[in-house]
Amino acid sequence: MFRNVLASFAVLALLAPPALAQQVLKVTTIPEEAATEQVRKFGPLTKYLERTLSMKVEFTPVNDYPAAVEALVNKQVDVVWFGGFTHVQAQLRSGGKIVPIAQREEDTQFRSVFITQVNSGIKSLADLKGKQVSFGSQSSTSGHLMPRANLLQAKIDPEKDFKRIAYSGAHDATIASVVGGRVDAAALDITVWRKFVDEKKVDTSKVNVFFTTPPFYNYNWSVHADMPVALRERLTKALLDLSMSNPEGKEILTLNRATKYIPTRAENYKDLEAAGRSAGLIK
Repeated sequence: MFRNVLASFAVLALLAPPALAQQVLKVTTIPEEAATEQVRKFGPLTKYLERTLSMKVEFTPVNDYPAAVEALVNKQVDVVWFGGFTHVQAQLRSGGKIVPIAQREEDTQFRSVFITQVNSGIKSLADLKGKQVSFGSQSSTSGHLMPRANLLQAKIDPEKDFKRIAYSGAHDATIASVVGGRVDAAALDITVWRKFVDEKKVDTSKVNVFFTTPPFYNYNWSVHADMPVALRERLTKALLDLSMSNPEGKEILTLNRATKYIPTRAENYKDLEAAGRSAGLIK
């Protein structure tokens, strides 16, 4: 009888659909904007992934950039929307266990902008000497690392040459700090700036860009190397299949300030690691 029971289980196992080892895909992002905006931005993507992957997908915001790094390194989440620098930090923190799977086409030629009040008299990076300047998060690529790298290249040392350095924590807060006059100038992600301009959330007759950096690689979707290869491949395909040609894809891509996702690889972020070491942000 015991043998018959085992045989029955074997038949059921063969007939049952293949089950994924994990039943919930946990997703998070660096908090480049307010938590409410993150939930709004990634909500439709979560629903799309649930349908496409046939598994539950949970999106949970984190408090700061380092928390996003630690969450993936410690496998508390499965996939993270990283900035280029946080991807590098996660790679170093994990001993090379982080795999970038997709990036926006826009992330191959990304830029940062410096903004100021139009009547401030600031026209160039040199004019920032003696001023109060804000970055975003200390771990932000476009809100700190690359703006700092460009300042150092222009022979401007923020610690020595600025009256005060502030860290807003997020790009939308960075804009608010200049609009509100709490700092004289600030650096941030060009796509967030363009979004605020397009949505008329900032008056460019009062606050505008005075410097734009050269291009660099930036954001990507990253997973831990321990994710099952089959799931990683299905997740990557789901992202790459998003298209502006259908309503669902257009909504998701537009919310994520993208035209499409393309494959990426770890080598694309080596220049950011070098910039981080040169700027003293990676020891």
